Amino acid sequence: MTSYALGLDYGSDSVRALLVDALSGREVASHVVYYPRWKQGLYCVPAKDQFRQHPLDYLESLEQVVRGLWERAPAGAATRVAGISFDTTGSTPVAVDKEGIALALKPEFAENPNAMFVLWKDHTAVKEAREITAAANAASTNYLKYEGGIYSSEWYWAKALHVLREDAAVAEAAYLWVEHADWMSAVLTDTTHPGKLRMGRCATGHKLMWHASWGGYPPNAFFAGIDPLLDGLRDRLPAETFTSDQVCGPLTAEWADRLGLPAGIAVGFSAFDCHMGAVAANVKPGVLTKIMGTSTCDITVASYQDIGDTCIRGICGQVDGSVTPGFVGLEAGQSAFGDLYAWFRNLITWPVAQVLGASSLVDEKTKQQLVEEIENNTLVALSKAASELPIGEAGITALDWVNGRRTPDADQTLAMAIAGLKMGSQAPHVFRALVEATAFGARAIIERFKEEGVAIQSVVAIGGISKKSDFVMQTCADVWNCPIEVLESEQSCALGAAIFAAVCGGVYPTVEAAQNVMASSVCKTYQPDAQAAATYEGLYRQYVTLGTFISGGGVQ
Repeated sequence: MTSYALGLDYGSDSVRALLVDALSGREVASHVVYYPRWKQGLYCVPAKDQFRQHPLDYLESLEQVVRGLWERAPAGAATRVAGISFDTTGSTPVAVDKEGIALALKPEFAENPNAMFVLWKDHTAVKEAREITAAANAASTNYLKYEGGIYSSEWYWAKALHVLREDAAVAEAAYLWVEHADWMSAVLTDTTHPGKLRMGRCATGHKLMWHASWGGYPPNAFFAGIDPLLDGLRDRLPAETFTSDQVCGPLTAEWADRLGLPAGIAVGFSAFDCHMGAVAANVKPGVLTKIMGTSTCDITVASYQDIGDTCIRGICGQVDGSVTPGFVGLEAGQSAFGDLYAWFRNLITWPVAQVLGASSLVDEKTKQQLVEEIENNTLVALSKAASELPIGEAGITALDWVNGRRTPDADQTLAMAIAGLKMGSQAPHVFRALVEATAFGARAIIERFKEEGVAIQSVVAIGGISKKSDFVMQTCADVWNCPIEVLESEQSCALGAAIFAAVCGGVYPTVEAAQNVMASSVCKTYQPDAQAAATYEGLYRQYVTLGTFISGGGVQ
């Protein structure tokens, strides 16, 4: 009888459900639901770098997306699901009370953004991140040495401290902070209570400073020394963590009924989207998996022998088992990739939207349709025109730090810059420079890995951009001067979650065995052009020089 695995991928805008035939690897059905509150822009203040998501968006969308999946799946498929696993964005923590209830689910906090999930892209905690970094550098043991040496405003402790400082009511009610990834598994297994809560290795290792060598997290004195508001929080966190091939617990009867699934099936420990996407891409040493969307997340793995005692500078952590058991997972990434293109599109289409909005010649529905059509076609037209320009012709150099710099060397205070603009610079010239900037930013990550002794011979790309733009992908291949393989699967992160679900559900004994059947095939390969790669060598040095100047002499 067919056994199915269910993978749930929680992105920034939506949740995706993917049903996979675990015995054949065939992707049987998928469904997507967009978060309604997020879609309305609620609880977010982009000008302040504040991005929050309501837990009801996650819970309501979960029920809708799984129920919608059964309308697309073969009859009776739900009864043959062996396991379910999640991936989410991160670091995306939320405050919970002593009973483990997310504060925003309580009436008194229902409309308070500080009581909601602090999304990965929220950069309100820059000050707190700097304080944590300074404290670690001053400590006898540098508790950031396995997280690149710099704590980021995108991560758990900085976000928790920022909210605790900003909101006395939340500080009074908050007993613990829980990552979205860990919360999803806990909700479905009725283990959200702090006394029952168990946490996955991925989020804790990369964002919470967990490491086996110091028995879990840095000591309470370290955090209390930064701010008394953190006093005791560390001791309320479970010290033991679990890899994603392990079972968090059985699906409760309540959630089985809400999702149309059999009660008691295995629910795996969750992980971040990029890590599970890398599993779907058959990640291995020497291969960098790049998840290319609004931002990027770069994942590779290293053997214990190869990495030894090396602590890699300026990345987002190296964690035993965070990707696949038996390897050290390495994470890096860019704070903006597709977001940079969208920013430029919105910038140049703003006048059109304003003129249409003020027009009395068309009705509101037609206005909206026209604006959407213009926005959808703008990037297509820009890409076509930019791809026809000779490399370096415009003389424009740009940085990709429109949302700060994630890696190498996290600094969310940095801003992008564009140099070389002239009267003859047109939109396609600028757009080409922005595409090159994102490719250069990705190359800086690859160069850092190589400098630290981590071999990168090729890249596997997943995510929307890898499928949508030949121009972007070829530019990346030329700038990185290495081949790029693009995966066939349209839902690689959800597929990675399904692979873990199959292991947790007992269909396969190991992740490797499940990958051999279920991992995605390659649909396209981009090879670098030797002449273009040689030209980009000089242009990349210009990018590095501009970045050094803008960052005040900082490294690139």
